[in-house]
Formats: sequence, structure tokens, C-alpha cells
Amino acid sequence: MAMHPWTGVIPQAELDAYAAAGFGGPSGLGRRPALLIIDVQYRTTGSRPMPFHEAIREYPTSCGDVAWQAVEAIVPLLRQVRARGWPVLYPYVAPKEAHDHARLAEKIPALMGVAAKGYDFVAETAPAPEDLRLPKRHPSAFFGTPLASYLINMGVDTLIVTGCTTSGCVRGTVVDAFSYNFRVAVPQECVYDRSATSHAVNLFDMASKYADVMPVAELMAKLETVPDAA
Repeated sequence: MAMHPWTGVIPQAELDAYAAAGFGGPSGLGRRPALLIIDVQYRTTGSRPMPFHEAIREYPTSCGDVAWQAVEAIVPLLRQVRARGWPVLYPYVAPKEAHDHARLAEKIPALMGVAAKGYDFVAETAPAPEDLRLPKRHPSAFFGTPLASYLINMGVDTLIVTGCTTSGCVRGTVVDAFSYNFRVAVPQECVYDRSATSHAVNLFDMASKYADVMPVAELMAKLETVPDAA
């Protein structure tokens, strides 16, 4: 049985309670997946792998070493998706302007002072010319963006959600994708958060209610069984 980040974090009695109530059934993959790479920008990773407290001296919004571990895990998945000709979409945080000073800026003032370089995509997982880039100003990649319209036009039925943060933009996007009746898969090594506890608990919650959460190697093996589009 695959180990998950919430193993040892969620008490066994609670795991048993969810299982007894029937939570966590698999949705499976459809026939037309798309990969979302959310907010994998230097402002969330730092310019290089660094421990968290060192990384936040460069970018206060950085998640530290865990971000680069996720980038490393995303690379082969991205290669596989590109090889199959499936869509890759990049919801990302656009540079903040003075008029963006709203509720999120009040909660996290550091968002308003990120250096311009921080908004660049991390080179290892950066968009190709044919990929779609979707600037967003709120946690969910669906809120205030044309993402749903693009996915419908592409005939997508399954979203593979990667990026950060697990408890914020990833979770918000997963819940909205589920609400739009997309199948959702989250490769657990390909998402990251500055809080290991929040990362684990949110992955457990998504796995219980909204998505199929699994190791990236398991997901990649399952993707190999998806037939080519007719």
C-alpha cells in the first residue's frame, strides 16, 4: 500500500472513521487529461534549493527546499504529458499592482513586495510556446479566469493538479475542478506547501472528498493506460 504524507499525522481512529463512512473512493482517469502547473515561480521556490528560513530572506513567499523536491517530481510527469500531446496549462500569479491591495494582501502583506524576477516561471518546468498561461489573482485557478472555457474547448475530462500551495491554490483549484465535474488527480510529490502539517492534512482531505491522491510514479503508470485520442 502506498505511503501518503498524512500517514502518522491523521490519527488512526479518524482514518477508520472516514473509511467506515465510505469516503475516499477512486474517481479514476478519463480519456483526455490535462496538466495544471500552478504558481511554480521563483517567488514560491526561491532561486535555488535552500532551507525555508534562508529561502524567505530572498522571497518571503518561498516554501524552501520542499518546492525544489516537487519541481524535480514534476519534470518527468511534464515530459510524459507533453509526449502524449495532452494540454499543459499554467495558472500563475501575475505581478501585483497597487489596485491589487485587497483582502489577500491584507492577510499576506509580503505578496505586494515580491521582486519582478520572482514572477518568472522556474526554468525546469517552464511553459513551452504551445502551453496556455493563465494569470490569476485569487487562489483557485478557475476564479476570474477562462480556465473552464479552455478545458471544455479542449475536451478535457481529467485534471492533474500540481504546484503550490497544497493548502491554498492547489486545494482551491481541486475543489472547483471537482465542482465542475472534472476527474481530478493529485500526484502527492508534485505539490508543496511551507507547512508540512497543512500539506498532509489538505492532501488527506482532498483524497477523501475531491481527488485521487497518489504517488507520482503510480499516476504515471496509470496515464500509460489511457488510450490515445481517436
